[in-house]
Amino acid sequence: MMRDVAIVAFAQTAHSRTSDELSEVEMLMPVLHEVLDRTGLKTADLGFVCSGSSDYLAGRAFSFTMALDGVGAWPPVSESHVEMDGAWALYEAWVKILTGEADTALVYAYGKSSPGELRDVLTRQLDPYYVAPLWPDSVALAALQAQALIDAGATDERALAGVAARSRTDAAANPYAQLSGPAPMGDYVVRPLRRGDCPPVSDGAAAVILAAGDTARALCARPAWIRGLDHRIEAHSLGVRDLTESPSTRLAAERAGAFARPADTAELHAPFTSQEVVLRRALRLDDDVTVNPSGGALTANPVMAAGLIRLGEAAARIHRGESDRALAHATSGPCLQQNLVAVLEGEGHAA
Repeated sequence: MMRDVAIVAFAQTAHSRTSDELSEVEMLMPVLHEVLDRTGLKTADLGFVCSGSSDYLAGRAFSFTMALDGVGAWPPVSESHVEMDGAWALYEAWVKILTGEADTALVYAYGKSSPGELRDVLTRQLDPYYVAPLWPDSVALAALQAQALIDAGATDERALAGVAARSRTDAAANPYAQLSGPAPMGDYVVRPLRRGDCPPVSDGAAAVILAAGDTARALCARPAWIRGLDHRIEAHSLGVRDLTESPSTRLAAERAGAFARPADTAELHAPFTSQEVVLRRALRLDDDVTVNPSGGALTANPVMAAGLIRLGEAAARIHRGESDRALAHATSGPCLQQNLVAVLEGEGHAA
């Protein structure tokens, strides 16, 4: 039988445009201490540790080994790493607990996007033979997707501006968000996307604690139980995809049980306004669902941590009694290439 696994604690940094004064370890350590303090756990109590980050962002190989200094050199830990957003590290930790190899797990992710040219760095994710040599940056590819949606009649620039405005307004209540409050959409970055349609460059980190069964109940008054979790991937070549749809998100949601009954909250990893349109359609979200109450990736987008933050924000709403059933989504790659969907629930009705 599958074990019950929950997110029992979540912590994140206050995200910023630059953090030149901090190394990755210095940025990460307060978050790790905070999430452990919330549960009363110590490093020796952890059954597993898993992280998500990118060597391309850090500019050096095996950069994650330095971040382990934040966990501590002693006592030894069972540790793993994914060269992906931390949401996929959470998936690995979840599987580890399901198999009975651990009862608790620490998952963390971090990214410093400010030192380099992020739009150029992300081209390294592309097809190395046909696409990457053309150097289409992340905003240009997102603009292709946005234009495809507009051409299909699925949205328009006014509707996209509405997504941006709602995200900024909701972020005003989030002390960790980088951007909040009313802001003009600005000039076009790559038509049809304006400045307000695009995410900020962000440095930041996040961490969660997972626990199984009665351990989770002992560590958290209202655990966010993971009722389903799945991830899928689109074809690597953009030319064979319909950019107005996200079948991998829909399939991941189906496998995770997202359509079994309605959710009241959805935290969507949509760095561009147009991507929220695609994800809403794929996840069949109507106006009764509160989407990105944290402000989402449009208000803080630490690459490699933004997806884990979506799971953490959804779990935190359940912890606080503000949600009973939430969907959390994470993505990686151009134009929603890889997608993860989690279904989180609290026990008992929210206050």
